[in-house]
Amino acid sequence: MHKPELMPTSATVDSPVPNTEPPQTPVAASRRHSLAGHLAWRAVADWSGQIVSWASLLIVVRLLSPADFGLVAMCAVLFSNLKLIGEFGIPTTVITLRNLTEEEISQLNSVGALFGLGTFLVACAAAWPLALFFRTPRLVPVIIVTALALIALGLRCVPDGLLSKDRQFNSLSLYNAIRDIVGALVTVLLAWLGFGYWALVVGNVFSVVARSAIILSVRRQRFAWPRMSTIKKPLLFSGHVLVAVYAWSTYSVLDNVTAGRVLGPAALGLYGMAWTLANVPLEKVVSLVTQIIPSYLAAVQNDTAALRRYLSSLTEAISLLTFPATIGLALVAREAVPLVLGHKWQGMIVPLQVLCVYAAFRSIVALLPKLLTAIGSARFTMRIELAGLVLMPTAFFIGSHWGIAGIAYGWVAAYPFIALPLYWKVFKSIGMRRKEYLAALRPGLDGALVMVPAILLVKSLLPGTMSLLPRLAIEILVGAAAHIGTLFLMHRERALVFVQLLKKIFGNGRSLKPAGGQNNGRLAADPSR
Repeated sequence: MHKPELMPTSATVDSPVPNTEPPQTPVAASRRHSLAGHLAWRAVADWSGQIVSWASLLIVVRLLSPADFGLVAMCAVLFSNLKLIGEFGIPTTVITLRNLTEEEISQLNSVGALFGLGTFLVACAAAWPLALFFRTPRLVPVIIVTALALIALGLRCVPDGLLSKDRQFNSLSLYNAIRDIVGALVTVLLAWLGFGYWALVVGNVFSVVARSAIILSVRRQRFAWPRMSTIKKPLLFSGHVLVAVYAWSTYSVLDNVTAGRVLGPAALGLYGMAWTLANVPLEKVVSLVTQIIPSYLAAVQNDTAALRRYLSSLTEAISLLTFPATIGLALVAREAVPLVLGHKWQGMIVPLQVLCVYAAFRSIVALLPKLLTAIGSARFTMRIELAGLVLMPTAFFIGSHWGIAGIAYGWVAAYPFIALPLYWKVFKSIGMRRKEYLAALRPGLDGALVMVPAILLVKSLLPGTMSLLPRLAIEILVGAAAHIGTLFLMHRERALVFVQLLKKIFGNGRSLKPAGGQNNGRLAADPSR
């Protein structure tokens, strides 16, 4: 979360790096207020929806088997890739290219709709070959039904991008909450009625269609016949975005492909659940930033000082939230998994612990491609992700010889070779010094480093006969105390700043009141955020 007045950058409080940034203008301050307000709305809406969503998951995992989740994960391998092709990078293009005309946007809207329909037909054609690949004939109808969502996604890609460009994030947050709640309720109902894996399939499709219908009803955009002479430049940029995101999306699910193909549906179900839990901070914390920040980065794409402030402050805030969550989950997984999910999921404990380490690193790297795309370096990002498309599957295949834990280790061993070039390009492009960036990481990193031995020590001291629930509670309390205590002892000013930030955002209902009574996501300066 970004609130420079409350969240200093790494070049201000307690930093070895002197503050050499130019004075901040009223426009910049207004922009930061708007970002913090949008993040607040997004957090409240998303987490409200996720309370229902995760409650439903805890119910569904007890009603369905790992093989049911594995079957749906097989389908997700195709769907996630076709989803990106259907959108063709158009939402990002609409946000980033600031001078698109109404005619160009209308033509891009037609391109999105055509790609949505085309990817649905591709999914139908690929259903049987993919079922043969996984040796699972019942996968065919699952793929076809799931692919219906691709049509809705193609129709909404331009309106979605326009709402983001106009910073209508409060409304988009509400639509996301409706999607999560509707999808969760449908899934639980169908699972309880005995529909098995179809509960997951229909629940996912229903949630996508519901959100798309809302967006199309509130942000209408006309269609125009695409002419290459008019939209060649936007489509070229979209192509770079598409290839980069497609490469990432492809190798990020090839661990599932490897698990399903080499180890079978049950192993894939265990691995998929481990991935889901390990990446909760990325999905529910980092996504609050990465889905909103492109509009702000694009608005200051030529202001390197502003870009450095965004990267430093957001990195600090993200690390403070995700490092204790991911590392803490890895440390308490042996007690949490059987207690919360049941003993049938114990096979996921080791891969969960390994993936938590990857997720902690990925949480701070996730900002880098967004920044590079915003400043026009989508081609560089594309090249790095294409290299990952070769590197990561190789790591997964080698790791599969040691089961699903080996596949998880593939992420830890190989992903740094993708992240390092991104860091190099970002630091070079915006003049960010490594010392400045590392200073932003210090509070979150120091807290996590102290938390690890504290939890390991209490684990060794607790009697082996103690039941899981009190063991888990004690470990969580000790870990939280160690992390928070470290922050206040070593980074007291920043810790107080972070606490004040959370109070401003979540402390009272007034913090969510739009300034001036306008629904623009900008919150009143006092006392809200």
